[in-house]
Amino acid sequence: MKTKTFSLLIIVVIIAGYSCNSAYKFRDLNYPTPVATNDQPISLQEKKLYEIDGVQLSNQFDGARANDFKKVNDSTYRVTILPENEPINESPHYAFWLSASENKDIHLEIYTGNYKHRYWPKLARGNHSFIPIDSSRFDTLKAGNIATLKLDLDAQKLYVAAQELRPSSYTKKWIRGLKSKHTFIKSATVGQSKLGRDIDYMDIGEGSPHRKPTLLIFSRTHPPEITGYMAMEHYVEEILADTPLSNNFRKKYRIMVYPLINPDGVDLGHWRHNAGGIDLNRDWSTFEQEETKVVAQHAVASAKEHKNEVVLGMDFHSTQEDVIYTHTDNRQSSIHPYKDLWIQALEDDAIGLHPNEEAYDLGKPMTKGWFYLQFGAEGIIYEVGDDTDRDFLKYKAEVAAREMMKLLVDF
Repeated sequence: MKTKTFSLLIIVVIIAGYSCNSAYKFRDLNYPTPVATNDQPISLQEKKLYEIDGVQLSNQFDGARANDFKKVNDSTYRVTILPENEPINESPHYAFWLSASENKDIHLEIYTGNYKHRYWPKLARGNHSFIPIDSSRFDTLKAGNIATLKLDLDAQKLYVAAQELRPSSYTKKWIRGLKSKHTFIKSATVGQSKLGRDIDYMDIGEGSPHRKPTLLIFSRTHPPEITGYMAMEHYVEEILADTPLSNNFRKKYRIMVYPLINPDGVDLGHWRHNAGGIDLNRDWSTFEQEETKVVAQHAVASAKEHKNEVVLGMDFHSTQEDVIYTHTDNRQSSIHPYKDLWIQALEDDAIGLHPNEEAYDLGKPMTKGWFYLQFGAEGIIYEVGDDTDRDFLKYKAEVAAREMMKLLVDF
């Protein structure tokens, strides 16, 4: 990436120059590449307990995905995983548990139809911590769409999942836990999803939110993107930390967090879409889907009510590798050149985070563009690799939050 040096004088002039725009109006926005986001039919998996020759498989829990279970031969079984609808991003999500009436070693084929596997399988006993399966027990993919696992089954449930499970109940518990520790957090349900699940948010800040510059933090638009969700948690928790930097930041800024924008898709075990069969990160223009409309209307109305200028929007996702998507230089936010300074600060970290920045201009109606068009805010999509080490993921998110606060606390 290019290294840019900015003098303190230039930074001070730019910082002093941005003005508060509190008269936000919720509106439809035009993007260069519009996307139709009206409802599309989806196929719901049948929730059931399968049983074949003493081997059981179940998808009867939130976040599960398994569409069929059959026996192939004496030692091999096959679970079929299908998407909620098509066309769809190639991100086959699966989650189910198995058990056996007596100790039994089996080969389990995970068949994903016309799609290649994306995620390394993970196992957990009794629904506890998920651990990636050892490579010696994970056979080479056949044609990319069949993964064969060697499993030891007994009466205890063995959970198999593409990524760690984080259903909507997990997020509600996380919010409750944070509120029990911090009196400066308020939370509420801002509306419901298409199927009536709560869409919750947290309002973070010391003192009155009135006229404070504001950050928006989004996550979990795409159900299986767990590493992005984990990074969001660590990022928010660093803002909540009892340190001079975090304490000072919370006095000066309002932070509005929408941690789970697609609760239906998450609990239904979808690969990517909501219950309307739509990629919600393509619906930030006409707002055809309940979830995007609820979040956008709430954010705009609340910022207007409290005369906040939204200066930064962060949306956390996952992909094959760590990458930070930003706007091109022709889209200068109210805090320009924040993104360049922030990226450079990550580059300069003691262990060298080497952020992979990719800038692109407005295109499809995604959150990054909405942050900019609706508020004039800096818009960033923070992507985390599917297989990024979980400890490194945490460290990187904490550094990202600290460097953000260092830059913004004096604005």
